Amino acid sequence: MSRLVLKNLTKKFDEVVAVDHVNLEVEEGEFVTLLGPSGCGKTTTLRIIAGFYVPDEGEVYFNDRLMNNVPPNRRNTAMCFQSYALFPHMNVWENIAFGLKMRKIPEAEQKKRVQKALEMLSLVGFEKRKPGQLSGGQQQRVALARAIVTEPDILLFDEPLSNLDAKLRVQVRVEIREMQKRLGITSIYVTHDQDEALAISDRIVVMNQGRIEQVGDPHTIYLYPKTAFVAGFIGIANIFTGRVLKREGNRLLLEAAFGQVWVWAEGSESKIGDEVRFSFRPEDMVLYREGMVNRIRGTIVHAIFMGDSTDLFVEVKGQRLRARGGNLSYSQNVWKLKPGDVVDFGVEETAFRILS
Repeated sequence: MSRLVLKNLTKKFDEVVAVDHVNLEVEEGEFVTLLGPSGCGKTTTLRIIAGFYVPDEGEVYFNDRLMNNVPPNRRNTAMCFQSYALFPHMNVWENIAFGLKMRKIPEAEQKKRVQKALEMLSLVGFEKRKPGQLSGGQQQRVALARAIVTEPDILLFDEPLSNLDAKLRVQVRVEIREMQKRLGITSIYVTHDQDEALAISDRIVVMNQGRIEQVGDPHTIYLYPKTAFVAGFIGIANIFTGRVLKREGNRLLLEAAFGQVWVWAEGSESKIGDEVRFSFRPEDMVLYREGMVNRIRGTIVHAIFMGDSTDLFVEVKGQRLRARGGNLSYSQNVWKLKPGDVVDFGVEETAFRILS
């Protein structure tokens, strides 16, 4: 295992700044996900860690060792690619053992490691099959087995599940996380899938235009976004600009396009007259209950039944807000709402987030 440190990492391709002064520390055995849209710099960062790209500025450290000039084959990392990159003419056993043969590991040790990987990833019985005889999920497991048998210091994942269907993605990501916990390998995982990042990460690094927007555990990233980008990219959020009408301690009264709301704004220095960006999640917009401070009356435009929940698109003073309610909550009965219904919603003060 290695501790990974990125200091002031910068990489340009002609005039395009792909990675822009990135600083990050990853502890031994930690599972960290680089998350963001296409072109945000996450894959470039991963390839710099692997040694495939040399940074224009900054340093990469494994533990306290500077790695900038260390070639990929001497970094003791292993990469799981989106395409699996299996050798079609080799069977499962041969594919898994390939890296060990290249490193001239003794044959007895090779057998021991390959057998252990087969058992860990439920591949026993598939040893003699070729990749073309395997499902997508089985091929991904072979790629994982090939990576872990080399006992890397850092395990790198480049969107490894993007070729799998939705149900299989969920299954394999659980397997990846369980495997990583058992082995304790420091892991860097790249994805654009927010659900995937929330499900498997110790910490998430949200990237945008080559920069880090926010770093935190999944709970913090989702519930306490710091910027409008993070709030909008992670899950779904209602994001608005409001003008401060009144301040009472840590409470702000904001005038937004859809009306006035009281917002809990601890840590904010906003004063009367200031404009602030704020957000709240659809699940925080609930049917109004007596005693709630914020009351928002709107007309249902669309109601989308999603099995365990219903998504509501609500028009309020010409603005479109989004609400989400659980269908098993008898106190809400949101599934009964239909387009044209005029409904009173409430949002608790503490559900709002002030954004930078």
